[in-house]
Amino acid sequence: MFDIGPNEKVFPVVKISKVVDALKDEGISLQAALAGIGICEEDLISPLTKISASQIILSYKNALKCSKNTSFAFDVGSKFHVSTFGIYGLALLSGISFRQTVAFAVQYHQLTAPLVAVAFEEQPPAAAWLMTVFPFKQIDAELNGFIIDLQIGAHLCLHRDLMGADFHPTQVQLASPRPPWAARHAEKFGCEVLYEQPQNKLVFPADWLDKRPSLGNSVTYAQVTEICDQLLTELKQNTGIAGRVRQALLANLESPPSFDALAGQLGLSTRTLRRRLQQENTSYRELVDDLRAQIAVRYLRDTQLTVENIAFLLGFSDPAAFRYAFKRWMKTTPNEFRGSVRA
Repeated sequence: MFDIGPNEKVFPVVKISKVVDALKDEGISLQAALAGIGICEEDLISPLTKISASQIILSYKNALKCSKNTSFAFDVGSKFHVSTFGIYGLALLSGISFRQTVAFAVQYHQLTAPLVAVAFEEQPPAAAWLMTVFPFKQIDAELNGFIIDLQIGAHLCLHRDLMGADFHPTQVQLASPRPPWAARHAEKFGCEVLYEQPQNKLVFPADWLDKRPSLGNSVTYAQVTEICDQLLTELKQNTGIAGRVRQALLANLESPPSFDALAGQLGLSTRTLRRRLQQENTSYRELVDDLRAQIAVRYLRDTQLTVENIAFLLGFSDPAAFRYAFKRWMKTTPNEFRGSVRA
């Protein structure tokens, strides 16, 4: 898990699109559904549109304000089928056991859920999803409940897509107080619902974990998991404090600022910057090294720059130091690499 700021536009627009569609079905105008979000109708159908957690929160607030349906969040979540999630959804479909699918979902959940962290526990005869809303300051108690209801709806929809309509939870535990529409909760969830619990949990029989999804395919799973690895890496590189450090380094990689100077540029103390990078499982040195490796590969593959020029542009003291570093990164020399990609 790594931090993604609430205003970083890195997520697809699908969650807002689903909310807007549901509000339109109630007769709510597009203007009211999109109030304050900063996107237009065309953005809702474009695969190029990227949105932030803050924009999703605004969308949910508009729904709470405009909808008369007390089950709105769950009903919207129930429309999040596997096909909604692109490559991530294909990976879910391709798992050869439900246990493998669950492990994948935990590992890559951050690709799809800007507002909720998930964990999983197995204590036979039960298994459970644990859901925690991120502590963004814009989220109050009412919105917290909305987000959890939507997430439970989405989880149940995905489970039934993967394992069949017979999948049912045995219990839902909610941290929130019992609402006036608690009977609707029980009806929608299809099981016992407990309130004021320590955690939000979706509980189901653990024997589901050993069943095989009908569309599982090991080859497809391996291929799409590799793509999800790349997507998660790109997300990590471009968000959070590590993303901000990368952007600062890219602006002056031939002469990168010292760690102290970089902390000052970011408005942080050196101690805070070091701690936050550690929380994202990286460091200043690793980020510099990774950036140099990536850009070196691009220069060698896509330009005619000499090794000497590339070494200078990447801030190495001399070409020999660059050649040594490149061999450490790629297990080959710069010239051998250039020859192999152009053969």
